[in-house]
Amino acid sequence: MVKAVCVIKGDSTAKGTITLVQHSESPPPSTSSCPAPPPASTASTSSHFNPFGHTHGAPEDSVRHVGDLGNVIVGQDGTVKATITDAHVKLIGIHSVIGRTIVLHADEDDLGKTTHELSKTTGNAGGRIACGVIGITKE
Repeated sequence: MVKAVCVIKGDSTAKGTITLVQHSESPPPSTSSCPAPPPASTASTSSHFNPFGHTHGAPEDSVRHVGDLGNVIVGQDGTVKATITDAHVKLIGIHSVIGRTIVLHADEDDLGKTTHELSKTTGNAGGRIACGVIGITKE
């Protein structure tokens, strides 16, 4: 098993920790996020990591950016607790997300399903409110 952690800090009050776990160490077919180096702010992150040249989509879509992980629900108290299982995001191999960035957006992702001009590239998810670099952990 391989574990990684991403500490999220934002241009707003958004903050937190995301833990990533890969149970098998077999070489991966793909992965995702945004390229490193560590961002000073959300403005310094790049576009989606998209090694296969796909359009934006939902986590269950076969055609999607590797890092299209869908939406999470923000609770009344402003917290998010979610578990996402995804076969495309890898922590080892040529398409590892280690050293890449996770970005949180302000609005709901349309999952590439609308006619909005940004739907097939970003899901029209609004501005970037927080981000963090994915790093390996021994925990």
